[in-house]
This record gives sequence, C-alpha cells and structure tokens, in this order.
Amino acid sequence: MKTDESKWTKTELKAYILLLCAKADAIEKEEEIDLIKSKFDPKTFDKVYRDFCQDDEEACLEKIETAIENHEYSESELSQLKNEVYAVFRSDKLLSLKERNIARILDNILY
Repeated sequence: MKTDESKWTKTELKAYILLLCAKADAIEKEEEIDLIKSKFDPKTFDKVYRDFCQDDEEACLEKIETAIENHEYSESELSQLKNEVYAVFRSDKLLSLKERNIARILDNILY
C-alpha cells in the first residue's frame, strides 16, 4: 500500500528524506540505515521504508517536493534537518559526488 505523501507527518517526511540520502550513491550502507533507524520508532521507519523501496530517485524527489509544501518549517527545523542529512552522508565516512548532488537538490527543495 502506497503512502499518500500529502498526509505525511514531518517525522515521516524526515525519514523519507534521510532514506533518500542513504541511497544517494545507489547503495544503502548499514551504517546509514542504522543511523536513520535510531532516529525513528520502528513503526514509522517500517511504514516509510516500505514506501521508499517502491520509488526511484525521481519519484522520491517529487514526493518530497509535494510533501514539503504541506508543512511550514522554521529556520531552526530546516537547519536541524540539513544537519541530519549531512550526518547520514558522513556516517559511512565518504561523501560521494552523487551524495553532494542530492544535497544540492534537497537544498533547493527545502530552502
């Protein structure tokens, strides 16, 4: 069952964004997934992960853009989200070109 991204909570949206970051270089590394799992309750993570696994990168970005329009974020919330995005990227000790590209795209969507 697909989740309607227009009804995602901020927490679900954040989980989805972080999952996209983990898969930015085409490989979801264990360190990245463990970090993401640690930030969410298992029910939320599993719900979002099931939906995420059905989407390609383009669909992910479209869903994020649609969902972001349904929430108002403070500067503090956006700053915290950006920090969490980079924490996922750094969790495997590498920052690939693909990860930098996703970061740039997310910056454009979120800010």
